[in-house]
Amino acid sequence: MQPYPVGKLPAEAMAALLASIPQADPRVVLGPGIGHDAAVIDFGDRYLVTKSDPITFATDEIGWYAVQVNANDVACLGAAPRWFVAAILLPEGRSDHALAASIFRQMTDACAEMGATLVGGHTEITHGLDRPIVVGAMLGEVARERLVRSDGARPGDALILTKRIAVEGTAIIARELGERLRGSLPEALLRRAAAFLHEPGIGIVREAAILTDTGHVHAMHDPTEGGVAGGLWELCAAAGVGAVVEAEALPFYAETRAICEALGLDPLGLIASGSLLAAVEAEATEAVLTALHAAGIEATRIGTVTAEADLLLRERDGRLHPFPRFARDEIARLFGGEG
Repeated sequence: MQPYPVGKLPAEAMAALLASIPQADPRVVLGPGIGHDAAVIDFGDRYLVTKSDPITFATDEIGWYAVQVNANDVACLGAAPRWFVAAILLPEGRSDHALAASIFRQMTDACAEMGATLVGGHTEITHGLDRPIVVGAMLGEVARERLVRSDGARPGDALILTKRIAVEGTAIIARELGERLRGSLPEALLRRAAAFLHEPGIGIVREAAILTDTGHVHAMHDPTEGGVAGGLWELCAAAGVGAVVEAEALPFYAETRAICEALGLDPLGLIASGSLLAAVEAEATEAVLTALHAAGIEATRIGTVTAEADLLLRERDGRLHPFPRFARDEIARLFGGEG
């Protein structure tokens, strides 16, 4: 049997595995499925929202990453991140108190910034690792009437993207492969790209709350591994819809373009936490964009949700093509030795 490559399981295999999970508890409001990145459980007067995600590509500020990416998916359901737990796996023979303390500090700082609390987990020195790995889980809560379902996109909705493509991938590559890139890219560009971790930042909790407050958002999705392309496919798959994306509207950072060109990567398939995809009522598009812009958050309408379950890219001349689809994230391809 052919082994899977580094990265997410193939979508077809994952769909089959998820479909095999028994769903016997009636309190599970939103369970596992393609495009469902967090679960929702009925706790009576409110919903508990829970998410788990590891950090495996980044090593620099790994504790900060872990809190942000888990909180993002909780916030995409309209919930406030509240409680964080983490399993910290440290490499044998190269871990000391300073490393462990720095990861703890990164997690507590990230939690404090968003009003969450680190409440537990596990830490160990693990045989066979060459770098730290953090597996986090964020719990949040949301009033029943504020829940934004991940399968809620409707035909006719406007597709909005906050920030640009791809904040997280740009930061990771600049931080992890900066020495490799210094011969081909300016030092100042690499410094700006490395700073993307905090500015514009890989967190989307604030913009998710703003979108939820408008009352006009039908679905939100955090495009992580698989990039904006993967995020769009998952957003549509969850709701059984499609979309037409305007090529001219897709926003890119100059730093991202330069790094991707230097390494032969496609930014549409590059891990993209920091951006938020949202399907909103078409008639409220300007009001939603105005609310985001007023908070200093860059946001762009990039397309329209359609009833046909196809994801299409419209070029400047009006021609329609299938939207790119990536079997694995571009950063997994790069770190796997193919970039």
